[in-house]
Amino acid sequence: MYLHIGQDYILNEEDILGIFDMDNTSSSYRTRAFLRRAEQEGAVIPLSEDIPKSFILTDWPADTTLYLSPLASSTLARRAADPKKSL
Repeated sequence: MYLHIGQDYILNEEDILGIFDMDNTSSSYRTRAFLRRAEQEGAVIPLSEDIPKSFILTDWPADTTLYLSPLASSTLARRAADPKKSL
């Protein structure tokens, strides 16, 4: 199945390692360090100019890619649970 993650981006659910809420996870020092390192390595793809509400960790197209989504993690989780709402 495929998951629409915001803007015009659709990912294969098999490639998704996790969907994370930006507010909850960015309070952790380790997560902030992980996000900073991913950005330095060019592995971050922002989907919008808006402040991201969630990030999606994938192993596609490279080893690790982070998509910063304007959609809430709860919205993405609902879309993943109900494929009819995904597209």
